[in-house]
Amino acid sequence: MQTQGIKYTGSKREIIPTLLKLVASLNVRTIFDGFSGTTRVSQAFKNAGYTVYANDIAIWSKVFGQCYLLNRKSASYYLPLIDHLNKIPGKPGWFSEHYGGEANGGSAVNKDGRKRMWQLHNTMKLDAIREEIDKIANDEIEKSVLLTSLILAMDKVDSSVGHHVSYLKQWASRAYNLMKMEIPRLIIDDKNHKVFNDDIFDLLDQVEVDLAYYDPPYGSSNELMPPSRVRYASYYHIWKTVCINDKPKVVGVANRREDVSDVIAGSVFEEFRKNEDGRYIVINALKKLIEKTKAKYIVLSYSNNGRATLDAILEILQELNIPCSIFEMDYKKNVMATMTWTNEWLNGGNAHNLQNKEFLFLIQKGGVAKTVGEIKIEKINLREIIDKNQQKLPYFN
Repeated sequence: MQTQGIKYTGSKREIIPTLLKLVASLNVRTIFDGFSGTTRVSQAFKNAGYTVYANDIAIWSKVFGQCYLLNRKSASYYLPLIDHLNKIPGKPGWFSEHYGGEANGGSAVNKDGRKRMWQLHNTMKLDAIREEIDKIANDEIEKSVLLTSLILAMDKVDSSVGHHVSYLKQWASRAYNLMKMEIPRLIIDDKNHKVFNDDIFDLLDQVEVDLAYYDPPYGSSNELMPPSRVRYASYYHIWKTVCINDKPKVVGVANRREDVSDVIAGSVFEEFRKNEDGRYIVINALKKLIEKTKAKYIVLSYSNNGRATLDAILEILQELNIPCSIFEMDYKKNVMATMTWTNEWLNGGNAHNLQNKEFLFLIQKGGVAKTVGEIKIEKINLREIIDKNQQKLPYFN
């Protein structure tokens, strides 16, 4: 399943084939992607024929959602617009001032001693194109398609470690290339998809679907890691500025937006503290999320590198008395093994022996528990997938 997106910490691109296989067994039609991020999962669900509701608090995620879920204009419509934008000469502006640097013999350190995200020939194009998009876009969805194209183009010529809080000392080879906008991989259908840009807890009463997919922005499990290192608002602050073009006040060595500080922009799911009972605050947030979701099924992505522990998640599922199947992904072995019921995990102690794993929790709300065997999941020929896609993909065993 082909999807598009930016370089993104915690991207679920690799689990999409597995996720689609799991959801296909459940006979659902409407899906809520509650933390849609780059919208790769939402794109895949739309491509697979589902009606998709996507939500994320990041404005750039809303832009991606409107491009991939709501747009109904063809690629041929956008071709002359993209061609026009690509031909615009670059000019110095706000983005060049804060994020553009000279080639400088390979060093990405500017005269002020700070590293830069892009070379000037690309930030000057960004400055000129961003201004022109506001002039030529006829509506919000059309603008979102053009902004998505612009962000994807700039993401291909950056000089970073994959996010916007750390730039490379030496220019990445891709930074020398000239950015070029292309038409996004548009998905046209007539379904009533929806895109939200809200805090998840402000939205749950409004959304009722067959299945909710959640991949919250879990904080790091590393007790020594400062919380500012895992704030998604901070990680991708430049894309926010590209979308709203507000030329904000910037701070720090990475010229971050002032409004993406920990105090202002932190998510409860990135919370690193514990409550007075000694439980991570994020665990209570997950419990509330599961309780308030109006869906027959919830699929929860989880990595045990996150602040929330696997034991703690199993504990809240037991408290809620909700049936759940757990699927463990091991990318090194390229195996997807089905695990057993929550109480068997708790009683058997399996949860204590797993390191660097990723899981899908299939949570069934308001229904009689199914056994894993009743969920019909066809075994996939791994070698065939590798040959066709030239990459390793997980599968159900």
